[in-house]
Amino acid sequence: MYKRFMLTGVLALIALPVLAEPVTYRIDPAHTDVLAQWNHFGFSNPSAHFGQANGTLVYDADNVAASSVEVTLPISGLESFVPDLNTHLLGPDFFSVVQFPTATFKSTRVESAGTDTLKVTGDLTVKGITRPVQLDVTLNGRGEHMMAKRDAIGFDATAVVKRSDFGMSEFIPAVSDEIRLRITTEALTPAPAAD
Repeated sequence: MYKRFMLTGVLALIALPVLAEPVTYRIDPAHTDVLAQWNHFGFSNPSAHFGQANGTLVYDADNVAASSVEVTLPISGLESFVPDLNTHLLGPDFFSVVQFPTATFKSTRVESAGTDTLKVTGDLTVKGITRPVQLDVTLNGRGEHMMAKRDAIGFDATAVVKRSDFGMSEFIPAVSDEIRLRITTEALTPAPAAD
């Protein structure tokens, strides 16, 4: 009887689903872009790209609440493809890049929002000012990256922020206070250490 009880217990343990461990990924700056877009006097919707991001993603497929993201974005990576606008945006009216060379985002909560979708809440710091921001995130894919030969993950995300919350109020309301953000990123597990 005792042996039968032990065997039943062992079989029950074997039958339990194997829970995946959280996986840590490093952001690939070559395949990560933050696009900011605003309205200009009601006539157009210009945009600027922010590249060279670096940071870490932790993703737990079985318990998304255990996932996290931490990113640093060099403001010098700004590119509007209009040289005079780049200079203006990097100057004291807007980002003051000399005094505040980076922006950061650190998640405080990750929640499932349905199949392959997440709500990521976190602290965005720009010009030394920190405000909460919520990202609507879509998981694009997860698996082995055919080029890097490592595990990879990719997300898209959107958010809306008010630039006045970060000390950038120049030309409001002619130039919109609301800034629409679109983010795309790939991240890879660390490369194996060389022997």
